[in-house]
Amino acid sequence: MRTIWVVFNLILWTSILGIVGLFLSIFEWKGKIFGKIAQIWSKLLLASAGVKYSVYGLDRLNPEQNYVFAGNHESPFDIPLAFAGINHHMVSISKIEYKWIPIFGWAMQAAKHIFIDRQNHIKALESLKEAALGLKKNPRSILLFPEGTRSKDGKIHKFKKGGFLLAIETQFPVVPMALCGTSDVATKGAHKLKSTPVELRIGKPINTKGMTYKDRNELTDKVYKAVIRLKSEWEKSK
Repeated sequence: MRTIWVVFNLILWTSILGIVGLFLSIFEWKGKIFGKIAQIWSKLLLASAGVKYSVYGLDRLNPEQNYVFAGNHESPFDIPLAFAGINHHMVSISKIEYKWIPIFGWAMQAAKHIFIDRQNHIKALESLKEAALGLKKNPRSILLFPEGTRSKDGKIHKFKKGGFLLAIETQFPVVPMALCGTSDVATKGAHKLKSTPVELRIGKPINTKGMTYKDRNELTDKVYKAVIRLKSEWEKSK
């Protein structure tokens, strides 16, 4: 029953808030209104699932700075946890298939989310270059899940470098973050939801000033190790 209730709320609030956001976006082209709407949507979704969340490390962030937030991905609840817990104008890097989903995809376009064709490496790189130019004109933070897909076993798998090229191109600091406990709420392939507490742990921002393409491997590795460390700290605290 909990799963049905969450799906009902997902459809309901995505439709209502998406339509409201699309209307308001007529008057605000930068997509900032959708940043607030995404936060409201996320909190409503977590509440409908009975999931309580806590956030650690917010004091490490500068409210006036744009960041690339990079974290592990083990559950559909990672996205609402990130948007609910981080009070920045933030958009995600998403699969291009999401772009034309009625209301949901249209809202993402109006919110200035970044769409990538993951099946075509050349097009994906072109999209990242276009996104970098767009971010310089209309700065906003980025939500990135560098594993590329959800982990089935709860372990943090190797990070892909593509999204970090965007951080280097824009010179935005990268914030490692660990999304903890979300796999206990909903694991990949499971149909039942559990009402368990989750945490978002935010690490110290990693400066990208002066970094170039040749530094991509070093940056990716540094963020990967930081996320593992944050997740390990949470596991020890349980």
